[in-house]
Amino acid sequence: MAEILLQAIAHSYQARRGAPEPPARGGPPTAWALRDIELRWRDGGAYALLGPSGCGKTTLLGIISGLIHPTRGRVMCGGRDITALPTRERNIAQVFQFPVIYDTMTVHDNLAFPLRNRGLPTAEIERRVGRIAEILELTEVLPSRATRLSADQKQILALGRGLVREDVAAILFDEPLTVIDPHRKWLLRRKLKEIHKQFHHTMIYVTHDQTEALTFADEVVVMQHGRVLQCGTPEDLFRRPAHTYVGYFIGSPGMNVLPCRLERGDPAGARARIADRDIALPELAAGLPAGELELGIRPEHIAVLGDAAGDAPGDASDGLPVAVTAVEDHGRFRIVTGVLAGAHRIKIRSAEPAGPAAVAAGATIQVRFPPEHICLYRDSRIIAAGPRAEEPA
Repeated sequence: MAEILLQAIAHSYQARRGAPEPPARGGPPTAWALRDIELRWRDGGAYALLGPSGCGKTTLLGIISGLIHPTRGRVMCGGRDITALPTRERNIAQVFQFPVIYDTMTVHDNLAFPLRNRGLPTAEIERRVGRIAEILELTEVLPSRATRLSADQKQILALGRGLVREDVAAILFDEPLTVIDPHRKWLLRRKLKEIHKQFHHTMIYVTHDQTEALTFADEVVVMQHGRVLQCGTPEDLFRRPAHTYVGYFIGSPGMNVLPCRLERGDPAGARARIADRDIALPELAAGLPAGELELGIRPEHIAVLGDAAGDAPGDASDGLPVAVTAVEDHGRFRIVTGVLAGAHRIKIRSAEPAGPAAVAAGATIQVRFPPEHICLYRDSRIIAAGPRAEEPA
């Protein structure tokens, strides 16, 4: 086990080692898969690399494991520079999307293989194989050939081949549950959490599925276009996304991000103007200059007050009109899609039967954006957040 440190990592599949990275705009047309990656993963932590296909997650994992040599930057493991070391000398295990096992061998021999390669005594090999098989619930299938295993058992066996080695510094997972059915995915995620608590290996998990990332990891790294947008706990990413893309990518549905203009001069303080409507920001915008911004608010934090026809005139006096275009019933909650102030598409998530449950497409409802749940962004980067956006869950 060891702390992993990535320093100024950049990688291009076209440029030579040591080539300078071009600026974000302009410069030579060389494609850079990774840009300016600076990360520190503590010893024994569980981490996830989350982002869409092509954002650089697998490239970064390959650099850590030694399958890819970065164009620029250093990889440190346990205080040692391992950037130039081959994979076999890094003591890092990797579990791929499709399990890498020997189908013609038995489950026992698959687990024993990496230990035999290291010349361990037979008694020690049997002790370790037996222990890992018991933990992974593979004891009954030890004599079976690996080809007879189910897809999830093969993936567990691939994990066991890393765990059986006591010198492993970290275990890397490259979308390991992609080919597993949904129920088995849940079981395997739970098993991975149990294994992490028992062995305390540093684990790094690559996925494009936010549910997998948020339920597995202590900290999640959100990536886009080869850059790290934010690294934080699941609560950090949900409550205070540092970038509008993080807000949109995390959550179901993602954060509503609306263009607005911050205006000052009102005795009550600053206000955000969206289309022809104002949203009071009494404390949130303190010290911020007037200008064009973006306002972010989670669908679950939007309060539904009443409809424009006056079903709840007292409650809706400070509301914003939303023309409902669709209502999706998800059982425990409902998703309302609508157009705010005739200009901006938004989503509202609510379980309140008196609110969206009674609303149909074509209706108009009144909503409110509680300032304590609002985040403000300039150039897609967060500049202010309400107190409830920052407090821990």
